[in-house]
Parts: sequence; C-alpha cells; structure tokens
Amino acid sequence: MDLFGNELTAETNLLPYDGEVNYYGRIMSRVQANAYFENLLHSIQWKNDEAIILGKHIITKRKAAWYGNEKYAYTYSNTTKQALAWTNELIELKNLVEETCNYNFNSCLLNLYHTGEEGMAWHSDDEKSLGVNTTIASLTLGAERKFSYKHKQTKQTVSLFLENGSLLIMKGATQTNWLHRLPPTKKVSLPRINLTFRTIIDQLI
Repeated sequence: MDLFGNELTAETNLLPYDGEVNYYGRIMSRVQANAYFENLLHSIQWKNDEAIILGKHIITKRKAAWYGNEKYAYTYSNTTKQALAWTNELIELKNLVEETCNYNFNSCLLNLYHTGEEGMAWHSDDEKSLGVNTTIASLTLGAERKFSYKHKQTKQTVSLFLENGSLLIMKGATQTNWLHRLPPTKKVSLPRINLTFRTIIDQLI
C-alpha cells in the first residue's frame, strides 16, 4: 500500500503523470524471500560501491554487484563495472521476475544496504547504455524500506514502502522525468538486498 493506506494493484500507476511505475507487492512467500536473501548475502561477490563526484573518489558503505548475460560494461557515477556470470539463484529470480511482469532482462545490479542508515540519493537510471524509456524491475529482499519519487520539473513527490519479496516496475518515461531515492532512516536496523533487473544495449566489452 502507499503511505496513505490505499491498496495498490499491479495495474495501478503510482505516478500521476510523465511516467509509469507499477507495484506488484510480494511475488514470493516470506520464507522464500528470506532464503534467497541469505543465499545472496553469502554467494554474491559484493564490493563497496564507488563514485566519482566533483573529482572526488567516494567509497560507500553500501555494497554492490553487477551480473549479466555477457560481460556488459555499465557506467554510472563516473565508474564502470563489468558484469559477472549469473549464479543459479540469480537466474531463478530473473525467471520469476520476467514471468511476473512479462518482460525480459539481460543484466542485474544488486545493492546491499546493511542498515536503514544506508540509502541512495536522488537519481535517475538514465544512462545511455540502458536506452530511452527503459524498463527496470526492482526486487526487494530483506528489510522493508520507504522508496520515493520526485518529478524533475514540478518537484511533486510520490512514496511507498517496498516489502520483503516484492516487485516494483519502472517503465515508460519514468527515468526521463522522475528522480528516485531510498531515503536513509534510523528506524530500520535490518539489512536489505535490492536487485534491479535491466536491459543493457550495445555495451559489450
């Protein structure tokens, strides 16, 4: 549900204009979600994420990993990652997501937030390697966290809580017109793994 207690369905567009965001809610049981969380926590090749901002090299507490069908290069925050080969569990989750939203993906960026105090600043996933009006599937495992959108021009905001085992789809002109973020909070002490399935175009290295 959204922050006003309204029930959401997969057909509900959370954005009032200039984009499309659909929340499917939980697409697996809590037991399944917890099992996948524990597996990914220990099997994924996590590394502290890096960014170069105003010429300064920043290493985040948040950890990240990049996987894909091929050795895709993905550049964001002025740093480049090379995709690793899928694990069996990632393939299972990829298949589940694709069957649920009826869309195919060739890569996945994973983020590990150790506590609620780790978050993500306002940004758009609008890198050229993703193309225009790209579709991104966001799967949450672990702690429930608030997730927010802000329109680039009007500054209107939309927020919801992402549950353990839930799926969120961003498509259409969302990345062109809206920013999104995972706001930090001291109210959450448990970790969260976020898998964002994407489609890289013409970026083999």
